[in-house]
Amino acid sequence: MKILATLLYGVLYVLSLLPLRVHYLIAEVLYLLVYRVARYRLKVVRKNLATSFPERSTEELRCIERQFYHWFCDYVVESVKLLSMSQEQLRRRMRFTGTELIDQAVAEGQSCAVYLGHYCNWEWISSLPLWLSDKAHCGQIYHPLENAELDRIFLRLRQRNGAVCIPLFEAARTIVGYKRQGKCVVVGYISDQVPFWHSIHHWVDFLHHDTPVLSGTERIVRMLDHAAYYLDVRRVRRGYYEAEFKLISRHPKELAEYELTDIYFRLLEQTIRRDPPYWLWTHNRWKRTREEFNKRYDPKRGIVDARGDLFTRIRKGEL
Repeated sequence: MKILATLLYGVLYVLSLLPLRVHYLIAEVLYLLVYRVARYRLKVVRKNLATSFPERSTEELRCIERQFYHWFCDYVVESVKLLSMSQEQLRRRMRFTGTELIDQAVAEGQSCAVYLGHYCNWEWISSLPLWLSDKAHCGQIYHPLENAELDRIFLRLRQRNGAVCIPLFEAARTIVGYKRQGKCVVVGYISDQVPFWHSIHHWVDFLHHDTPVLSGTERIVRMLDHAAYYLDVRRVRRGYYEAEFKLISRHPKELAEYELTDIYFRLLEQTIRRDPPYWLWTHNRWKRTREEFNKRYDPKRGIVDARGDLFTRIRKGEL
């Protein structure tokens, strides 16, 4: 398996050396295969779009659908290209605004949490360290792949510009460790994922759905009093993106419980409604319903979060 993974990486790296215009020709072929032939997750995409935009006509939804699959194939080849993109090219194609807000917080000794979603090219956002001061230690939370060799490939992809990947289930412990070392961190959280049943503590109205959401990000942010920002991403044109930092709160402990999470999902919905094709519609985001949750929930015991003890022990100073 290690040999196969090495060969795969070699092939992908050689492909990444091709000019982006060639990658986009490959993306056009991928579009035909993925959308027209394989019809990859088409039922999920259509259901998600129809229930998220009930006010739109079938013709409008089909237009968004086609645009989504075109962008999705672009995302695939752009991610491969990241293996060899120069820092100069990345800075030209993935631009950030509002970085002075982050630099100011870090200069004042406050770490930062950046909320973002599976919107536009989130892989290219790993180039953020190229835009911030050297005082900021950048990282991103990620879910390790089951295949260790493939996981190493993605780690190399995501860490090549200075951002450290922090495994999901080690996030709280790792970030607390940075604080004890006196390091100011800027951590990105893609928080629009589906929580496990035992991790459901809060629901929001998101794109016309009663949606269970991850609240672990808020728990870390509030516990460590990190400044919280939302990263509003736009696709300017093919191969060019802009991401703007928007302050949510420098003092998250002053917000009500789950208010931080509510604000994030409200901002993300605004972003998606502005340009619907660039969110990950193939993701079965609403597979967990409140009805099924209530069936699983035991009023006497609840659905216990296996990581709850970890947060408690950190607050008590045991870790």
